[in-house]
Amino acid sequence: MITSSSNAKVKFVRRLQTDRRFRSQEKQYVVEGTRWLTELVFMMRQPELLFYTERWLETAVHAQILQQLTALGQFTALPVTEELMQAMSDTNSPPGILAVLPMQPQPLPPHPALLLVLDAINTPGNLGTMLRTASAAGVDGVLLGPDCVDLYNPKVVRGSMGAHLRLPVHSQTWAEIAETVRGMQVWVATIAAEVAYTAVNWTQPTALIIGSEAAGAGAAAHQLAHSRVTIPMHAQTESLNAAVAAGILLFEAARQRRSQT
Repeated sequence: MITSSSNAKVKFVRRLQTDRRFRSQEKQYVVEGTRWLTELVFMMRQPELLFYTERWLETAVHAQILQQLTALGQFTALPVTEELMQAMSDTNSPPGILAVLPMQPQPLPPHPALLLVLDAINTPGNLGTMLRTASAAGVDGVLLGPDCVDLYNPKVVRGSMGAHLRLPVHSQTWAEIAETVRGMQVWVATIAAEVAYTAVNWTQPTALIIGSEAAGAGAAAHQLAHSRVTIPMHAQTESLNAAVAAGILLFEAARQRRSQT
């Protein structure tokens, strides 16, 4: 069992949690919690490193998950003290299990039917929720514009609930985004629009752009978009949370696509 905070692997994890440049350099990131371990088993993806506490392993279901994960291949699984898990964790109440994963984004499909494009989403919790929502709504991929928060920020990873493994997510320049969405109808969500989201034909190949809550989508996004779409709101409501707006629009697209089959 690792008991010292000076252990090289413990220091490695702590730096991955706090240093974006280090994550990019090492091309690795940290995930926490039993739900993530379950996702790894389901997706047949093994971690680079895994740390757990004896208390976590005492639960029979947890022991079975670890056994299933170990069966996928060879990796280092190390027990640590509760104090060290607290030091390595990005949460106030560590779940008792933590893994280091390689950055291996899923490739975009050659002919996507629905893409979510995010512009200047700089709140980690919002980005994590958007990724989770996009995965649930059956989006084919998510494109992150240049000013979005780091995809592998611990709060983004925690909020995505495993979407990093299931969903193609790629950071691109606006020139690259324009090439990726070529041939698709491109809608940008904004308050100042005349077309309601229920009037859009979401069954066509579509890219939806969502901007930040503070400033909305930027000039590059509006230049790329063919049309603007809005969510009609009651009374004097000023705006919706960006993640909530994304959920409403994406699930309308999912509804229309289901009714077409």
